Amino acid sequence: MATETIPVIDLGPYLAGETGAADRAAQELRFALTEIGFYFIVNHGIAREKIARMFAEVKRFHDQPIEKKLELKLDQNNTGYLPMRGNTLRTSTVQAGTRPNLNEAFFVKREMAPDHPDVLSGRRFRGLNRWPAGLPGFRDTVLDYCNEMEGLVKKLVRLYARALGLPAAYFDAAFSEPMFSMRMTHYPPQDGPVEDEFGLAPHTDTSFLTLLAPNEVPGLSIKTQSGKWIDAPAINNAYVVNGGQMLQRYTNDLFLATPHRAVNRSGGERYALPFFCDSGIDWPIAAVPTTVGPDRPPKYPTTWYTDYMTWYLKRNYDVLNDASAQAAE
Repeated sequence: MATETIPVIDLGPYLAGETGAADRAAQELRFALTEIGFYFIVNHGIAREKIARMFAEVKRFHDQPIEKKLELKLDQNNTGYLPMRGNTLRTSTVQAGTRPNLNEAFFVKREMAPDHPDVLSGRRFRGLNRWPAGLPGFRDTVLDYCNEMEGLVKKLVRLYARALGLPAAYFDAAFSEPMFSMRMTHYPPQDGPVEDEFGLAPHTDTSFLTLLAPNEVPGLSIKTQSGKWIDAPAINNAYVVNGGQMLQRYTNDLFLATPHRAVNRSGGERYALPFFCDSGIDWPIAAVPTTVGPDRPPKYPTTWYTDYMTWYLKRNYDVLNDASAQAAE
């Protein structure tokens, strides 16, 4: 069945500006996001060398002694180091009572200038990134990759607009300076899932879209609309893309936020590079005009990135709750 297979969308013709290619890709995207919630993209324009460099840097970061990594422990902006078993997905509607996730991760967001008004005012999720000392080249590689991802997102959201029956430029302003989170994850090998232990427990993302870098080590599974779990194949140089809870809000549940999970049964270490992206911090998140009507009222109240993510992180990131408790004492 087509709805039991993750579709592959070739971006090459669209990125080359071929006539009609945008609408063809948008039609494929609409099918993917209404029926499966995941899709692969090939011929995406991101150089293999840049992807390989990122994986090498992430391994280099996680190979550091734990003491070094804990110097950058996750802060209230969700930047920094998340220790092994540092989060539990309590908001998941897919899996109840899970154990903490068997992974560790390092997060960065948009690089901000120290004198930016949002930094000076302490605005949440708009703080300074935390960078490891003693890893020359790490910061430059990560920032270059984030720039590449942001550029690709700005091209993809034009397809999302067309897939929703909107002008191609509909999301351009909303994504002129998108919020993003680059998660650099390390999954140790495990035999599971055993008694509810996962590398990443079944969940849906919060994002408008997530771009997961091509990975030779499998581990991702998704839950189809029929309830069946299928493993995502490792397709050569293909990104995996999916929507999340913000996309559901923008599309009034027309587009899916599909549950997925990660378990590393490879017998070796697994690294993953998901790039979570959302509209700008001051952009209202509400259903677009083509997804509402007299018989289709909005299912969600208008919200904003900061409010939604503050709620989500408070519920799911144990390390942040520990920090809050210590600060209150």
